Amino acid sequence: MSGLFLAGCAQTQNVSKPIVPSLTRSYALMYGPMPEERFPIPAVKLKKVPAKYYRREVDYPTSEPVGTVVVDTKNFYLYLVQEGGKAMRYGIGIGRAGFEWSGRARVGWKQEWPKWTPPADMIARLPELEKYSARNGGMPPALDNPLGARALYIFQGNKDTLYRLHGTGEAFSIGKAVSSGCIRLLNQDVIDLYRRVPTNSPILVI
Repeated sequence: MSGLFLAGCAQTQNVSKPIVPSLTRSYALMYGPMPEERFPIPAVKLKKVPAKYYRREVDYPTSEPVGTVVVDTKNFYLYLVQEGGKAMRYGIGIGRAGFEWSGRARVGWKQEWPKWTPPADMIARLPELEKYSARNGGMPPALDNPLGARALYIFQGNKDTLYRLHGTGEAFSIGKAVSSGCIRLLNQDVIDLYRRVPTNSPILVI
């Protein structure tokens, strides 16, 4: 996969207090079932996700413009910068390769219930994935599709980096480095992020 190795990227400091929210009714509702979706999404089994990774607004003073998506791969957080020194923070899982890339990019395009097309190097390692290659039309959208309910495609200039911000139903993977190099959020969280982030929004990966 292509990396985003860029020099001189300023890191953004996380100064939010490490408050762990209790498992309250509000979180149960936030991560509840979404039967109205094209493929009805079940409730998240919250006991499988450390509470510090639940979605919430946090203090986040930064020089990054409002609307910037900041991916903190070290701490497994994604921040959406908001006004007044705040950010919406989401827990993420990343691919093991995700630690190897950093820099600035943008949301090139977005897709609801996307198809998944494994890259050529993945097919070379796992030939059984050939049936989902681009020439075969990719894997159709579904709950078990690796990109989940939504995908935001990361571009550097006009070049698709092959990295995505995408949904997952695998709650256990949040806060961990697993699988390939993309950034995963709970389906409920990626739907919330998708609504807030327009195409061409800037992304900073640190």
